Amino acid sequence: QVQVVESGGGLVQPGGSLGLSCAASGSMFSFYVYTMGWYRQAPGKQRELVATITRGSSTNYVDSVKGRFTIARDAAKNTVYLQMNSLKPEDTAVYYCYAQVKVLSTMSDYWGQGTQVTVSS
Repeated sequence: QVQVVESGGGLVQPGGSLGLSCAASGSMFSFYVYTMGWYRQAPGKQRELVATITRGSSTNYVDSVKGRFTIARDAAKNTVYLQMNSLKPEDTAVYYCYAQVKVLSTMSDYWGQGTQVTVSS
């Protein structure tokens, strides 16, 4: 069984910073994590991609967070981080971690439970 667990999040004022982290783990010995990333969903809106990072550390960001958010990963620990700076009220959303995992010969996507980020004064 694969688990994806997020931590971080909370309430921050506009212009502030916040960090998220996420770890993927599995009970099986043949477990390989490829791309990891973050999505978010604001009330009444569809879930959108925020940032992704491949195992080779190639990154991709949605335009609205470029220059403000930074994604990084520790491949040995199957952990991904999202540093969010210069936060805006429109960044308020539930943030979901995503991991693309291969178990034996099967590739699947796994999601965390989500963590709330609220940007408000």
